[in-house]
Amino acid sequence: MKRKQTILLIFYIFLCFLLYKIIFNTFISNNTTNVDSSDLINNEKVSPQKLYDKSWSVIKKDYIDSSCNSQNWKKWRHRYDGKLKTDEDARVAIETMVASLDDSYTRFLSNKEYLEQFNSIDSHISGIGVHIMSIAGKITVYGVMEDTPAQKSGLLADDVILEVDGKSVSGMHISKVADVVRGKVGSYVTLKIKRGNKTLIKRIQRAKIEIKSVEASMRKNDIGYIKVTSFIGTNTSSDFVSALKKLEKSKSIILDLRGNTGGLLTNAVVIANLFINDGKIVSIVYKNGKKKDITAIHMPSINKPTVLLVDGASASASEILSGALKDNKKAVLVGTKTFGKGLVQQIVPMPNGTGLNVTVAKYLTPNGTDIHKKGINPDYEVAYTFSDLKKHNDTQLKKAEEVAKSLCKN
Repeated sequence: MKRKQTILLIFYIFLCFLLYKIIFNTFISNNTTNVDSSDLINNEKVSPQKLYDKSWSVIKKDYIDSSCNSQNWKKWRHRYDGKLKTDEDARVAIETMVASLDDSYTRFLSNKEYLEQFNSIDSHISGIGVHIMSIAGKITVYGVMEDTPAQKSGLLADDVILEVDGKSVSGMHISKVADVVRGKVGSYVTLKIKRGNKTLIKRIQRAKIEIKSVEASMRKNDIGYIKVTSFIGTNTSSDFVSALKKLEKSKSIILDLRGNTGGLLTNAVVIANLFINDGKIVSIVYKNGKKKDITAIHMPSINKPTVLLVDGASASASEILSGALKDNKKAVLVGTKTFGKGLVQQIVPMPNGTGLNVTVAKYLTPNGTDIHKKGINPDYEVAYTFSDLKKHNDTQLKKAEEVAKSLCKN
């Protein structure tokens, strides 16, 4: 039996690698995936004007909305002729032009921001080592990674972040808060936090943080629990397979995607294929209306009852996986409505080591549902309040365990 299980594990890992390569190469050729090779950094030195001109051309050619937000894109072509003298001038001009698209996912990346994209994909980031989530509008620390600056500075779960470097985070989206907390290795970030009735100031030096995106444990009633915090790293799929191996004696699985804001599409597809051995996983719709269906590769699938935990921060790749399992009736969703990001971006290498993150396509769930700005509704709506967090009463996880237990009886 053990030999059979080992062979199956090796088979899964091989399939993960094969799927990842097939999907990645497909999306490279179709310009619909993130860049993951530093060889694609464009170190060509050009003038500020040429950088602006190149940015204008890329958006005209690749942006999903051919109307460019119902405007004549040509009006931007010569808007700044003769006015761009420095790299900062070019950055401001490009950002102003891009802002007219009213698409927060399409943005100019400075040299520093562009390099950080590679760090994330290579399974490490520069930051302090905390997991945060938005609960009732409060940016709350729900986990502190071991042996990180955050832990060494004394940050604790349940701390509420009020300010970052003197700027209030009230009303700021959680992804933006994460961006401003991260930064260059060795630099400092100052957090103003609320802990109970106390207000504390923490000045923390950023460091290189290894991303451990998959954690697994066995819970009562032989329920296997897998937490996936991010789909960013290229090792996420293989780590997920290892988690399944660890939980091979479980009768059911809870897959926790709460707070997971996404990452590489390939990771979501590979993991979905572990549950779905026949059928559609996701559809990609391009600028010209052409649709590409990504279907499952036939392979042994996970047949255990599965429950997905989702919330308002579950976005992008998390929603691809959630939509695939829900539409294929491979999992029951518990929690709150997901974020609603149904767009696909391409990171385009630009001169001077910069880049453009451009929305080039949208995706649909297997049933053809466009979830952008709508999200995915769970099968069981369960709130998780700040009061619950303070009492360490995870109402959503409790409901997921209840559902998983009931599914085993059916």
